[in-house]
Amino acid sequence: MFLIIFISFLLTFFITLPTIYFAKKINLLTDIKKRFHPAHTHKGKIPRGGGIPIFLTLLISSFLFLSINKIIVGVLIASFLLTIVGLLDDYFDLSPYLRFFLNILISAIVVGFGLGIPYISNPFGGIIRLDQWKINIDFFGSRQILFLADLLSIIWLTWLMNMVNWSKGIDGQLPGFVSITSFFLGILSQKFTVSHDITIQNVANLGFIISGAYLGFLFWNFYPQKIMPGYGGGALGGFLLGILSILSFGKVGTAILILSVPMIDAFYTILRRIKNKKSPFRADWGHFHHRLLEIGWGRRRIAVFYWLISFILGIASLFLKGIEKIIAFLSIGIILLIFILLIEKIKKIRKIID
Repeated sequence: MFLIIFISFLLTFFITLPTIYFAKKINLLTDIKKRFHPAHTHKGKIPRGGGIPIFLTLLISSFLFLSINKIIVGVLIASFLLTIVGLLDDYFDLSPYLRFFLNILISAIVVGFGLGIPYISNPFGGIIRLDQWKINIDFFGSRQILFLADLLSIIWLTWLMNMVNWSKGIDGQLPGFVSITSFFLGILSQKFTVSHDITIQNVANLGFIISGAYLGFLFWNFYPQKIMPGYGGGALGGFLLGILSILSFGKVGTAILILSVPMIDAFYTILRRIKNKKSPFRADWGHFHHRLLEIGWGRRRIAVFYWLISFILGIASLFLKGIEKIIAFLSIGIILLIFILLIEKIKKIRKIID
């Protein structure tokens, strides 16, 4: 376990440095003077393209530590395509609607390789089966589509790509909580039966590869960041966490719990944008990490806060079951909402005083 994390860490660590030079050479930079982005919090020129070293580490480590089968091949192909989309977005600033469509397409591709959610755990006991509605097609060979299982998988992966990507506004924020979440998903995958013609150890090792890869990137992304994750690094993090939670059945609820803060922030952001009659797809200033900046929190403190919450919830996920996870998630949601409302009150008071 620790060897896999360490090797993946070293790979990303050493691959990221030439990536920084490469990004500077081809002008793959975010310059706030030339390219305004309402959600960005950094200053100056920062290289993008963080998806490159993370994907390369995933690719190399997969051949080193995983038994390559159909599912792993599908994950690697989909991850490569997502990295390409990330690079194109980092360079050309693609339409968010186009990105969303490509997210769905990439999710569908990996599902086409056999990934799916045939059932989910019932918090009140037992399971809820999603593989009862089957459609047989004959397209380049026989293929059985599990309608609900495949559809839910596509929705889940697409949601996580966007949700996790939204929580990368602060230096070191995203790679820290992605590394922690994938580590705990790797640990927990060894406690349950795994399907998809993939061994328990393979799923666990994939989790440790992802954890080490993002940990290695964290060194370069922590404040003051030398490179940004970009859309590739952010969306790839969500995609891979979604893959992990699906491969080890029953971990969707665990992923939701550990990612409670970015998950609830994403829900709140969508509702806030709709309420303000703005597109949910259009970036703005108003995420939870933006609120923390507004009340004077430093970037390091915000990043560590996200890591700490993820770590605590990761520990809790080792012991909580079913309905307990739902109660924990709802409790965090209520606390977070109260915190946001308090921040709004503080802002109004400051305006009155000023």
